[in-house]
Amino acid sequence: MAEIGSDLENMNSGDTNANGVDNGPAVGVLSQYIKDLSVENPNAPDSYNWSGQPQIDVQVNIQSNALNEEVHEVALKLNVKANGDKGVSFIVELVYCGLFGLRNVPEEAAHPFLFAEAPRIIFPFARRILADAVRDAGYPPLMLEPIDFNQLYVQQREAAAGQPDGDQPPVGQA
Repeated sequence: MAEIGSDLENMNSGDTNANGVDNGPAVGVLSQYIKDLSVENPNAPDSYNWSGQPQIDVQVNIQSNALNEEVHEVALKLNVKANGDKGVSFIVELVYCGLFGLRNVPEEAAHPFLFAEAPRIIFPFARRILADAVRDAGYPPLMLEPIDFNQLYVQQREAAAGQPDGDQPPVGQA
C-alpha cells in the first residue's frame, strides 16, 4: 500500500498561486478496505428448506473519523438480518471503510462530502461484498438497491435543525 501522505500529494486541483503552492480545494480516495465482516447462518442447513421469502431488515450507519488534518476515515456500516416464519436465515454485519484525503476544503463543504459523497463512492464495493457474503452463506446473493446518501444527509440535517440542541440525533446515521 502506498504511503497516505504521498497519495495525498498527488491530489492536485491545478489551483496554484505564484509561489507554486497549491491552495485550491482537493479531495481524493486514498484507500478502501473491509474493517469488519461477520456472517451468521444460525439455522443452516434447515433454513435452506424453509418456504416463503424472509423479511430483510437493512440498517445503514455512517461514521467519519479524522486521522489527521487532511485524512479522514469514512465507515459505512451495513447490518442485514433475514427473518423467516421459522427463525433467522442469516445475519451479515459489514463495516466497509474508505480513506479520503481532503485539502483546503472548508468545513461547510467537508461535512457533506464525508457523510454523503464519500459513502456514495464506497457503497458499490460494500454492496458487492455483502452480496458475496450472503451467496457464500448458501443463499441467493442479496443485491441492495442504490442508496441516495445525499438525500439521507439532507433529511438528517433538516431533522437536526428542527430539534432542540439537547435532542439532536448523532450525526452520520442513516
